[in-house]
Amino acid sequence: MGKPLIHRSPMPGLGLSMGVTLTMLSLVVLLPIGALLWKGANFGISGIWDTVNRERVWAALFLSFRLSLFAALFNLVFGMILAWVLVRYRFAGRRLLDAAVDLPFALPTAVAGIALTALYAPNGALGSLAAEIGWKIAYTQWGIFVALVFVGLPFVTRTVQPVVEEIEAEVEEASATLGASRIYTLRRVVLPMLAPAALTGFALSLARAVGEYGSVIFIAGNIPLKTEIAPLLIVIQLEEFNYDAAAAIGIAMLLISFGMLLVINLIQVWSRRRIGYV
Repeated sequence: MGKPLIHRSPMPGLGLSMGVTLTMLSLVVLLPIGALLWKGANFGISGIWDTVNRERVWAALFLSFRLSLFAALFNLVFGMILAWVLVRYRFAGRRLLDAAVDLPFALPTAVAGIALTALYAPNGALGSLAAEIGWKIAYTQWGIFVALVFVGLPFVTRTVQPVVEEIEAEVEEASATLGASRIYTLRRVVLPMLAPAALTGFALSLARAVGEYGSVIFIAGNIPLKTEIAPLLIVIQLEEFNYDAAAAIGIAMLLISFGMLLVINLIQVWSRRRIGYV
């Protein structure tokens, strides 16, 4: 009898690489989240609820998640359009525009916040134009929205762009040959192929916006119950050495974020299955 066949993994050093991956995942993600939950457990469920169940905290949470959701939806639409333009069209300055998409990745958030404030302040280049029509951007919720759009747009564009590059123009031409209109081709051919990547970019943009701090505090105004974001409220609690309250607000943000991302992942699974049936 011959020797039994040994099924080896196509990846060399799978055990070592898996160990390194799990170790880094534990150090970077699981341990900080575990420490936060442990702190909350010591504080008690009633203590967490008493801390969160205040008007100022609810206002900050509602503001952060509401504007983050709106900014992510805005980035979902215009990020896909930008990715499509960068891949399918050739025009002067395209490479410069393509490089500028990554600017929010490289720019420190505090610098981005200062730059946006200088632009959109009442005496800034864009803020003065808005002031002429009676529209104030900086130090309002509109300023927060602009900052969150700025930091989240690259996530959608860079996630969708490789998928657009893989879609061959012949697919659209075949659809047109069969008599389909451009709108029908976009809705039934192109968008289903882009949906999984677009939802991934949307989730990344949303996650970045929810936890954004540096680029927002300069342009927000930070007025309690009006323009105060939840991350700033956590920092305020830490500066007052109220670690239990900071942990309670952090746990509330963690639970809300987990719920939103879970819904997005379920939609991703549904979209992938739907593409398989089309």
